[in-house]
Amino acid sequence: MTFSLDDLRRWPDVEAPDLVATDAADRLLLDESAAARTGDGDGDGDGGIVVIGDGYGALTLGAAADGGRGIRVHQDPLTGERALAANAERFGLGDAFVSLPLSPELVRDARVVLLRLPRSLDALRDIAGLIAAHAAPDVVVFAGGRVKHMTLAMNDVLRESFTRLDVTHARQKSRVLVAREPHGGRDPVPVRATHDGIIVCAFGGAFAGASIDIGTRFLLEHLPPLPDGAAIDLACGTGVVATALALRHPSLDVLACDQSAAAVASARATAEANAVADRVEVVRDDMLGAQPDASASFIALNPPFHSGSAVHEGIAPRMFAEAARVLRPGGQLWAVWNSGLRYRPALERAVGPTRQVARNSKFTVTASTRR
Repeated sequence: MTFSLDDLRRWPDVEAPDLVATDAADRLLLDESAAARTGDGDGDGDGGIVVIGDGYGALTLGAAADGGRGIRVHQDPLTGERALAANAERFGLGDAFVSLPLSPELVRDARVVLLRLPRSLDALRDIAGLIAAHAAPDVVVFAGGRVKHMTLAMNDVLRESFTRLDVTHARQKSRVLVAREPHGGRDPVPVRATHDGIIVCAFGGAFAGASIDIGTRFLLEHLPPLPDGAAIDLACGTGVVATALALRHPSLDVLACDQSAAAVASARATAEANAVADRVEVVRDDMLGAQPDASASFIALNPPFHSGSAVHEGIAPRMFAEAARVLRPGGQLWAVWNSGLRYRPALERAVGPTRQVARNSKFTVTASTRR
């Protein structure tokens, strides 16, 4: 099958099906980096290319279609990683890249980096510092995005790790920042803060950083005592709920899961910092895909209600359905949600009888029993 950016597909998710898998920023990044990637500029086109933040495979497979091989890729969401793998299989390009964590191995001796700019400045700082610490001295970083999501602060963050920064002309409401001459690199380290006796650790890009968001705090205030056994923290973020449960119940084992690589790394760091890592297992998973049916008796959930920058009410109902699948009959899902989203009917349909545990001006805590 001949490769075309227009034929890329998303991994099945809750977002609107008419949203395309490739946008103008992807195309501009590929065009601006073409000479460097093919060996006509600063790159060698083979083994020296790194892609970070690729949505669904446009950057990675675009570079592979131009002859790039040995491409190293990091995508924070697991759904993006799976979309890349599925698209690569369709086009016969599965051997052109390898997916890696955000680690020194990802960027070691890299000469060309294609980066979709993250929204979080802390995430950008982690990425830029890692590249500057381990990439080749002549590395060129092409960092692009939609103009409406870019800020001058991103330029400042890149200048912390690169001496030279050039800005391309905008095209189709997209722009690319080109960074060269790395200096002062560092490996990412989590930010740490203590709240109510819990040490919270957060790598760049983790939701709420090293704070405890008000929804999670409200849920923690109302979680019930649990018997010995096991519990699940679904969409765990930095692992605050999982760690709190383990601290409150010394005989409890907790599974924490999230599809975000930054969240998973943060949750592991949080569990370790609070000396409960032996009882908190953290996994990267799409919802609860790796968990068998009717295998859990208690799940805690603070569901995200954003997809990217947009409010999307389809995320939580999918999580409710997954929780229902994994709960045993009589098991409970305790959830906190923005009261304006009115999730109780969805919980009743997906899980079973649902009662309101607490409510304040912003959030509602409910307990749903698996029918």
